Amino acid sequence: MPSLDYRLGIDVGGTNTDAVVLDRADRVLAKAKVAGTHDITGGITAAIDAVLAAPGIDASRITHVMLGTTHATNAVLERRRLRRVAVLRIGSPATHGIRPMFGWPADAAAAVSVGAAITGGGIEFDGRDLAPLDGDAIARFCAEVGGQAQGVAITSVFAPVSPRHELAAAQIVARELGDEVHVSLSHEIGSVGLLERENATILNAALVGVAGDVARAMRAALAAHDLHPATFFAQNDGTLMALDHALRYPVLTIGSGPANSIRGAAFLSGVTDALAVDVGGTSADVGVLVNGFPRESSQGVEIGGIRTNFRMPDLVTIALGGGTVISNEAGGARIGPQSVGYQLTGEALVFGGRIPTMTDAAVACGRADIGDASLLGRARPLLRRAAQRADAMLAEAIDRVKTSRGDLTLITVGGGSILVPDNIPGVSEVIRPAHFDAANAIGAAIAAVSGQVDRIFHLGTGGRSAALAEASDEAREHAVAAGADPGTVQIVEIEEIPLAYLTTPAVRIRVKAAGTLGGLGEPSPPTAVHVPRRST
Repeated sequence: MPSLDYRLGIDVGGTNTDAVVLDRADRVLAKAKVAGTHDITGGITAAIDAVLAAPGIDASRITHVMLGTTHATNAVLERRRLRRVAVLRIGSPATHGIRPMFGWPADAAAAVSVGAAITGGGIEFDGRDLAPLDGDAIARFCAEVGGQAQGVAITSVFAPVSPRHELAAAQIVARELGDEVHVSLSHEIGSVGLLERENATILNAALVGVAGDVARAMRAALAAHDLHPATFFAQNDGTLMALDHALRYPVLTIGSGPANSIRGAAFLSGVTDALAVDVGGTSADVGVLVNGFPRESSQGVEIGGIRTNFRMPDLVTIALGGGTVISNEAGGARIGPQSVGYQLTGEALVFGGRIPTMTDAAVACGRADIGDASLLGRARPLLRRAAQRADAMLAEAIDRVKTSRGDLTLITVGGGSILVPDNIPGVSEVIRPAHFDAANAIGAAIAAVSGQVDRIFHLGTGGRSAALAEASDEAREHAVAAGADPGTVQIVEIEEIPLAYLTTPAVRIRVKAAGTLGGLGEPSPPTAVHVPRRST
């Protein structure tokens, strides 16, 4: 494998596409921000064109590309470009009380499902068979959905304890439907919690086509510049995975944009524990940095009305961005939720447009020197009221993500961070690092590659130490499979939760491992955080 020279980081957002070039020492050599486009390829190609046009950039030295994208999230929210999925739950007779896809919005279920079945099988919490696997029923279900299903989502009861029934079912599906039908297995995607894990697995199967479209767009954009680098996708927890891994597990890219920005905020500021806010053109995401990584949500995450349990940053998102529209409201100003998005430079008042936006408000308050302030005219009082209300919205969002009463440091990044005032209740210091406007692309470019394990272990003769060692080894293996250099992988987080009221000792163990890409040299990931917790 060639020694890594330049890295190209790209982040495709709803308003802009950002690109940066970093050298081996993590120095930013060039950056570019271009307005988004309706098609995937156009925005990526334009961003690459712009960043490679910077003086002194030799495109031939780019050996790795890291992409963060919101396309998976948008596909779920908009119910577009989703594959048709057959849903197989292995859990009869124990799980008939709640059907598969229970609680899904009707339009989402109609866009995805071609049928669902609950067949015999499943695993007990101690690893024994709940019931024998009914292979004949699985084969009959395949015959029913054959010719309709573009993917199959398989979920077994307590698959995180033992995946053997899911693996056996996958072999039957491959035999009956052929290898061209993608199979998603729940033990590879979600953690304990049957319904949420099942939902995440269904979404994964539905998003495989979207991931393929983005990958093809990326390849086309790179080929247009005669670039053939190793390609990685950013995932939900602020780390990377190899392209083939992303094509198999596209659901893990949901939430990668805010995670990239928070990681970029830590890198640019040198602060590993702080609040962070990423303000874009349409929204602001407020999160928390813990040990250099985004704090993960302890609750199930709902995407487009669908509840899941895979890892996501713990964020508070508000409709506040540079393109957010301002309108009159009795006693004040109304902010959003509409945004002019990538049309900001044509619609905002300071650019000669006719729509008051939060960018205009930042100019009116002296927080930014953009466009022509003389064009604000009689809108200035409205814009100042909007800035005051926006400050209150941001302060409330910050208060919601804090877990302690003391004041904390706030790192502000994103093109819309000109909206953030210098003084905010609950904040001791506001840091505006260099290259703040490209933090999302930088976060993708500097990210480590990770692997994670979250399952129940039964304490055998080796006891707790053996279970922790097994979980750590498995997490390292997952990190290497995702593209990490085996020699650099380290454990960065360990959490264990003893399970009470069981006849045999058991513990839920969650371990994250992270390592650098090949050619980056020795890693410097944060020290492992070990969090033992009581059972609830």
